[in-house]
Amino acid sequence: AYYYPSVSGGFIFSHFIQTPWLTSGKLRLNYAEVGNSAPAQSINDVYAPQTAFGSAALFAVNATKNNPTLRPERTKSTEGGIEMAMLQGRLGFDVTYYQSLSVDQIVPVAVSTATGYSYKFINAGVIQNKGVEVSLYGTPVKIRGFSWTVGLNWSRNRNLVKELPVDNFQLGAFQGGVSINAALGQPYGTIRGNNFVYNDKGEKLIDDDGYYQMSGTSNEVIGNVNPNWIGGLTNTFRYKSLSFNFLIDVRQGGSLFTLDKYYGLATGLSVETVGNNDLGKPSRNDLADGGGVVLPGVLGDGTANTKRVSNANYGLYGYARNPAAAFVYDASYVKLREVALTYSIPAVVLSKVSFVKGIDLSIIGRNLWIIHKNLPDADPEDTISSVNVQGYQGGSYPATQNLGFNVKLRF
Repeated sequence: AYYYPSVSGGFIFSHFIQTPWLTSGKLRLNYAEVGNSAPAQSINDVYAPQTAFGSAALFAVNATKNNPTLRPERTKSTEGGIEMAMLQGRLGFDVTYYQSLSVDQIVPVAVSTATGYSYKFINAGVIQNKGVEVSLYGTPVKIRGFSWTVGLNWSRNRNLVKELPVDNFQLGAFQGGVSINAALGQPYGTIRGNNFVYNDKGEKLIDDDGYYQMSGTSNEVIGNVNPNWIGGLTNTFRYKSLSFNFLIDVRQGGSLFTLDKYYGLATGLSVETVGNNDLGKPSRNDLADGGGVVLPGVLGDGTANTKRVSNANYGLYGYARNPAAAFVYDASYVKLREVALTYSIPAVVLSKVSFVKGIDLSIIGRNLWIIHKNLPDADPEDTISSVNVQGYQGGSYPATQNLGFNVKLRF
């Protein structure tokens, strides 16, 4: 059993400040806790039924050891902020700082199979999240039945794994030799795999055959799924009964491993594998015909690489000659997330229908345009999961645009 204690308070300081430009002002502070149960069937050990052997019923022990002494996960959050509105509500903002600590995380940790199990549920792990959220709104124009309203929001979150029973807890392992992890002392959601080999100047090292050197381990941190910040900008234009609204959505930073480029670059399906080289010749020509490429990097002695390698063979740009880090991309994007055109039927038209107070007719479009992205050939949001395991993409479909019609009635 667990409970949800919380306390909050606010101070409306605008009551004590008499100025014509300040419409309202408020300071707030709150603290709250919330609990989370263990996964289903993780408390008591039971036998799992197996395929019968003839007429004999069979049962087996599960691979994960359950734990009757599990405690519920708990998240303790503190938040403070300030809200202000000015110029009769024409301009305002809301700034929030928050910090949360999630304790007693319930995780299935690996144990020796000599115990008869592969994993065991335990309470372990402390994860901290803290950040800032800012929203700003204003009405730059409001005249003769026309108005223009702008809303801006921006947030930045930083998380840190503060305690774990092991140095690294693997959230998921995937094709391509990469994994998504919670590592002690690092953000939740690091991408691990093998990497290029660099010299002390940060330059990629080339081997004697003219190809990139690769690290011998798949345990190097090659990315972090968390964005640096996210934000949005909305504009609403109104003229009498007609309104037009559009929302631009922005994500800055964060990493994404793409299996599509892992294979596409290897098999020559990606556009990066074709084109002319530094000699002005098609890079897929034989070396004797001026083809091939010189990979940018340096040799072990620090001199620039000059050895030309063939691009006619399988895998020069793909996984055969490159580490997993070569297929980790920046997941930033700028999108036209939503556009809506709404017509509100005037009240004078509805005056004869006493039980209907208003009717709004809208045409709505979503995900209409990817204005900018750094990931080639795919939508950065098209990943295998949007919850616990992020930062991995494979078999991506083209992004879809959604158009809809909406009727809103008010009684």
